[in-house]
Amino acid sequence: MRKKKDRAWYIFFVIPLLFIFTTVVIIPFVIGIGYSFISWDGMPLNDKTFVGFDNFIRLFSDKRFITSALHTVIFTVISVAVINILGLTFALIVTSKLKIRNIVRTMLFMPYLIGGLILGYIWKFIFTDLFKMIGETTGLNNFFFSWLLNPKYALAAMIIVTTWQMAGYIMIIYINGIQGISEDVIEASKVDGAGFWRSLFNIKFPLIMPSFTICLFMTLSNCFKIFDVNVSLTGGGPSNSTEMMAMNIYNEIFSLNNYGYGQAKAIFFFVAVASITLIQVAITKKREVEM
Repeated sequence: MRKKKDRAWYIFFVIPLLFIFTTVVIIPFVIGIGYSFISWDGMPLNDKTFVGFDNFIRLFSDKRFITSALHTVIFTVISVAVINILGLTFALIVTSKLKIRNIVRTMLFMPYLIGGLILGYIWKFIFTDLFKMIGETTGLNNFFFSWLLNPKYALAAMIIVTTWQMAGYIMIIYINGIQGISEDVIEASKVDGAGFWRSLFNIKFPLIMPSFTICLFMTLSNCFKIFDVNVSLTGGGPSNSTEMMAMNIYNEIFSLNNYGYGQAKAIFFFVAVASITLIQVAITKKREVEM
């Protein structure tokens, strides 16, 4: 009788979530697949022309889309590496015997609570007005200038803001992994003469591989899909030098009114990100078993 009641409560809570997920995600995604095979400007009264796979073939000759894909890959590779290195470093610091570790943990996590759009506008002021003012005051104009007007520095600015936002959250996941390691294991390694670095690489890292799997998955997917910071911080500029794939898709649909072609880009983007993240999870999961 109790099992039936538990199952009834389970169904009671799950069905609304399944309904919302189906109506908000599954159905629009399926409709979007249909749109990717047509040519349409988004106007309800205009005709929709079936073009088959032409939209997908067109992707590979679209220089702006290919350039945005290259920007996204560069941005993602650097951001994922920096975010995970900093997140793990912060986790090791706040799980040590540092007296103010709780304060440090709170301060490092707080940027994640701020929305990406707001963060972008805040840092936009810093990288333009504040940097320019500091450069004029100190004379260090070679470093302190409006970064967002320089293509290379604008991309670096995006990496800095994204890292500042996500490193604290990734730190929390690594903290949970580190705190899950038995103290007996650490003490045994010390008795056997293992120093800090040997204990770190031979004991802690293998035991927190599940945390690596989660953190790499989250940073990869979030960095590939970056949009809010891209819009508010650089707007894709200067001269589309920081336009990421998500923003390119948005511009194709809502600025150029190419709904069918833009949807084809979105489907391709989804398949690419899903494939990369699934491969990453498979590789790191295999490492978990081996270790």
